[in-house]
Amino acid sequence: MEHENKKIYGLIGKNIQYSFSRKFFLEKFNKESIINTDYKIFDIPKIENVSLIFQKPYLKGCNVTIPYKTSIMSFLTHITPEAKSIGSVNVVKIHNQCTTGFNTDILGFEYSFKKNLNHINQKNLKALILGTGGVSKTISFVLNKLKISYQYVSRKKNKNFLSYEDINQNLLKEYRIIINCTPVGTYPNINSCPSLPYQYISHDHYFYDLVYNPNQTLFLKKAEEKGAITKNGLEMLYIQAEESWKIWKM
Repeated sequence: MEHENKKIYGLIGKNIQYSFSRKFFLEKFNKESIINTDYKIFDIPKIENVSLIFQKPYLKGCNVTIPYKTSIMSFLTHITPEAKSIGSVNVVKIHNQCTTGFNTDILGFEYSFKKNLNHINQKNLKALILGTGGVSKTISFVLNKLKISYQYVSRKKNKNFLSYEDINQNLLKEYRIIINCTPVGTYPNINSCPSLPYQYISHDHYFYDLVYNPNQTLFLKKAEEKGAITKNGLEMLYIQAEESWKIWKM
């Protein structure tokens, strides 16, 4: 009977010992006197292991992170239309053995990204999205909503994407927003950054990095040195985490 009111939430991902989520939620539970509630890390080597996680008693919901935001979708009972259209899920609600996928990255990115937009020239805004994984689809969804045109940049040559070799001075005059959706520069690899010609960056540019650990990546540091507006992914993370909690409590 002692476990009757126990509630467990958690984070599903791979190599996620560094995760912000557990600390965030445990502090929240403590601060708001939310009792009999825990937040665990489910670090799994492959997505198929998620079926076992979903069978755990008391599990009420999970956040989902790299690299499973897209692959988890085939293991869910329902997916919201928004998450389905993006092809990316970062929150799962579990109720009566049904699993429903949501995307709160949309709100998190939109709110935090828009705050700094006013600091750059609004004329003919175009963005480069570095990376083509699950989270980049969320970014493009928000850019479409904000009517900002964009191009994906990939390490692999592909007719639909630009490659890093394509990025030159002329392109950077045209594309003044650069959004890093890759894990490049994440702790402990803090001396890495996306391969860009940073010498052509100026105060006309806005660099947004979804990486939040370290606080200032080399990508942001190099941009800031050239006078660009910069922002990391921490506020986005806080917003999407709070939105996760709202979903679990619905």
